[in-house]
Amino acid sequence: MTPISRREVLGSAALVGGWLAFGPRTAAAQSQGAMAGTDGPYTLPPLPYGYADLEPHIDAQTMKLHHDLHHAGYVRGANKAIAELESIRRTGGNAIHRVRAVTDVLSFNACGVLLHNLFWRVMKPNGGGEPPADSDIGRMIKRDFGTFEAFAANFAAASKQVQGSGWGVLAYEPTAQRLLVVQAEKHQNHGVWGCVPLLVLDVWEHAYYLKYQNRRGDYIKAFMNVINWETVEQELQQALATAR
Repeated sequence: MTPISRREVLGSAALVGGWLAFGPRTAAAQSQGAMAGTDGPYTLPPLPYGYADLEPHIDAQTMKLHHDLHHAGYVRGANKAIAELESIRRTGGNAIHRVRAVTDVLSFNACGVLLHNLFWRVMKPNGGGEPPADSDIGRMIKRDFGTFEAFAANFAAASKQVQGSGWGVLAYEPTAQRLLVVQAEKHQNHGVWGCVPLLVLDVWEHAYYLKYQNRRGDYIKAFMNVINWETVEQELQQALATAR
């Protein structure tokens, strides 16, 4: 993967509404095996595992619909918004009144792209459990939340209590140099500027309704069994290196 500069990281954050600064590995995932139906700076990366590989926790039909339709839709929406803004800048005139509306579309869809890019990567078959005690993510979770159990309860509660559609997020906050659990309403609302997402959980209904119906809490419990702590550790190391 080609590393990107701090300026590029911050620029990506501003593009999607500014509330989360996505690390280099997250942004680089866009270039991994683009799939059909995308035309622009954003592409749809393939899943790093098969549709059924996370069963029984997340079912194959949900994975296929979620990745191939929903994630792909955000990619198309983000690319279309960027193209429209480029057209507005070229033509000017009365078209300039469209900037606010199109920028809102860009923020919504680009956040959807970037969060999903990370979401697939922080899961794996036979995952879950606690992160290694000697890892930085393991040590920081205990430092900032007291125990892993306290973190897990905080993360589950924040995810379950998202109003409507959104995400639960474990993020690194570089100013205080600590971990925070925050919520994202839809994709782009709420959160803390400058935070780098390390672990994200999609709690839009399309992420779980086929298997769990309205039992969001059961879906969250199931997610804890597929967390890829190696990827979360990698994301933290990138965030720490960028913040130095």
